[in-house]
Amino acid sequence: MVDSIPVRAERVRPAAPTLEEVAERAGVSRSTASRAINGGLRVSPEALASVAAAVADLGYTPNRAARSLVTRRTDSIALVVPEPDERVLSDPFFAGTLNGLSTAFADSDIQVVLVIARPGESDRTIRYLRNGHVDGAIVVSHHRDDALDQALLTSRVPNVFVGRPLSAPDDDVQYVDTDNAEGGRLATQHLVDRGCRHIATVAGPQDMSAGIDRLLGWRRAMSDAGLDDSAVVQGDFTISSGADATRALLAAHPETDGIFVASDLMAAGALRALTELGKDVPGDIAVVGYDNLGVSASTTPPLTTVIQPVVAMARAAGARLLDQLNGAPPSAPQIFAPELVVRSSA
Repeated sequence: MVDSIPVRAERVRPAAPTLEEVAERAGVSRSTASRAINGGLRVSPEALASVAAAVADLGYTPNRAARSLVTRRTDSIALVVPEPDERVLSDPFFAGTLNGLSTAFADSDIQVVLVIARPGESDRTIRYLRNGHVDGAIVVSHHRDDALDQALLTSRVPNVFVGRPLSAPDDDVQYVDTDNAEGGRLATQHLVDRGCRHIATVAGPQDMSAGIDRLLGWRRAMSDAGLDDSAVVQGDFTISSGADATRALLAAHPETDGIFVASDLMAAGALRALTELGKDVPGDIAVVGYDNLGVSASTTPPLTTVIQPVVAMARAAGARLLDQLNGAPPSAPQIFAPELVVRSSA
């Protein structure tokens, strides 16, 4: 006698509902159902409501590949960062940018694709953007040599910059920014008002608008106060560059009694270097940073700094890109006013 072997019946998965079934349930043609699902163009309110009800009843999910052929949309945008990988992963500025964008797109189906445009790879990034992989782009941390502003200006890719582009006229490009020149002036004026008379600066990169404008603000405040503005060393917005620049400043200008540092990360490095050099902050040298990122409240001593509203700027950039994708005309640049936060370092 042969023992029977039990056979487990395979569970048959129900077929996914089709567009034809949605159309039949809604009492409309297949083309009307497709237009209703893909934006509602040339569809009456009654048909839209019927199709929406049919989609809900049947649990229909549109085929995204087919939908993109109809709408020519990918439902994704690129966050383009022309910086090395390690900078993107370590600088809290970029985390704040992602936070703001996620808020801006929270009520849409748009996904954010991070595109790290490493130095020397701008051509690859531009090809990616132009080849229809995304519906638009938001560019942050733009440098003059990455040429993204000119490339996007001559393309049909909707785009918004966070930070003023350097080579494209304001009328031709959409961007949001902080008034960095006024922020640099505010920071330096605070040191002047505190009684500092030998004020140095650790400037940001001079191939970026933020670095240029913050240095300009420092020079304006120094000129208004009748002070010498020769104590300048440039960093690259990293902690290590802030420490190196501060050591160089003190070696060349030992009389320094105040330093405006053009980013909080560089200021954290400056505070570290000053401690190593035996300088008391703010007793010997007062320090003011820029950004008001998380690091500013955790340095020793806590850092006086200028607020750059990164999350709000990214949210505004996302809203502007959505407007472009929906056919809105270009709008003037949006500039946020800087504010000073006073802590123990100055």
